[in-house]
Amino acid sequence: MTQPTSRICILGGGFGGLYTALRLSQLPWEKGEKPEIVLVDQGDRFIFLPLLYELLTGEMQTWEIAPPFEELLQDTGVRFYQGVVSGIDTEQKRVQLQDGPEIPYDRLVLALGGETPLDMVPGATSYAYPFRNLTDAYRLEERLRVLEESDADKIRVAIVGAGYSGVELACKLADRLGKRGRFRLIEIGDQILRTSPEFNRQAATKALEAKQVFLDLETKVESIGEDTISLEYKSQVDTIPVDLVIWTVGTRVATVVRTLNLKQNQRCQITTTPTLQVLEHPEIFALGDLADCRDAEGQQVPATAQVAFQQADYTAWNIWASLTNRPLLSFRYQQLGEMMALGKDNATLTGLGVKLDGTLAYVARRLAYLYRMPSLDHQLKVGFNWLVRPIIDTLSH
Repeated sequence: MTQPTSRICILGGGFGGLYTALRLSQLPWEKGEKPEIVLVDQGDRFIFLPLLYELLTGEMQTWEIAPPFEELLQDTGVRFYQGVVSGIDTEQKRVQLQDGPEIPYDRLVLALGGETPLDMVPGATSYAYPFRNLTDAYRLEERLRVLEESDADKIRVAIVGAGYSGVELACKLADRLGKRGRFRLIEIGDQILRTSPEFNRQAATKALEAKQVFLDLETKVESIGEDTISLEYKSQVDTIPVDLVIWTVGTRVATVVRTLNLKQNQRCQITTTPTLQVLEHPEIFALGDLADCRDAEGQQVPATAQVAFQQADYTAWNIWASLTNRPLLSFRYQQLGEMMALGKDNATLTGLGVKLDGTLAYVARRLAYLYRMPSLDHQLKVGFNWLVRPIIDTLSH
């Protein structure tokens, strides 16, 4: 009598989910042992988030940074469902999709990422633009186009949050809008890039100054109107005219995860063991933004793409080990450094004993991201395009 095939259900197709699925499909399963692997995401494309900014400056095209799941999963044996997860029954081991099938599972991977909370400030839900996915990028692109085609001599942009996302957006958009752009970067703390290495912070400060981006530090957003933003600085509130507000602050765990009866921290992230398994539910693995994880050394790991990318390897290995009776590995996070785009042809990079900024860092960042693209096929297509495009551009001018 043959054993029924196990099913691994992976929710979320970001760095954590997609890379777990790809690794699982490559591991050495015995004949008849290979489980059914199902990947569920509400979009039809994987988004290489660190390169999303490049869409706004035309440095990259959608197909390069957002290849369709179907294309990436070709010949891997992984089944893809596009759908919204409406419920998870951890007792019956079933996942319910909105307007879709119910998926029973033997192993479950929670990798649904986070969402941008816009209800922290009055008016933000109606008037602020988040920047986290392809839809956000398209909406922002549309708004920018309207502003560029208007006859206003100035385009006033306020960006809320001076973390990575805020700083990268400010630099890219300043390059795009040129002399017409008037930028304010608003930060509640007393410095930009609070968690960054000093070298990167200095390079970013220099780039923002060169692009004449005005910094509002220790400033709180009171409210956002249709064409105004009200800021509080030292108990004084100022209302300033603005054409566009971009919101990059905060991340919130998806509602379907928050309502699960699993141990969570105050931010509703799911607590895991160092093997990335959920407490009291060894058949469920959690990684990326929604996981509260301490690694093998007991250090708290940050919620970044780099972490999700590394956790995916461990998650795949541990699922494989749990189904083939092998020992599981505790996650060991390797801090490989930090890279940031500071406009067109400029970036900063710190890590593995290297500190770079300027054009060289820009090229190094691109190569590092090319190496991390999800499939060899996609790496080759994108790499080839990066080599050929400048030549074509030169010839066509």
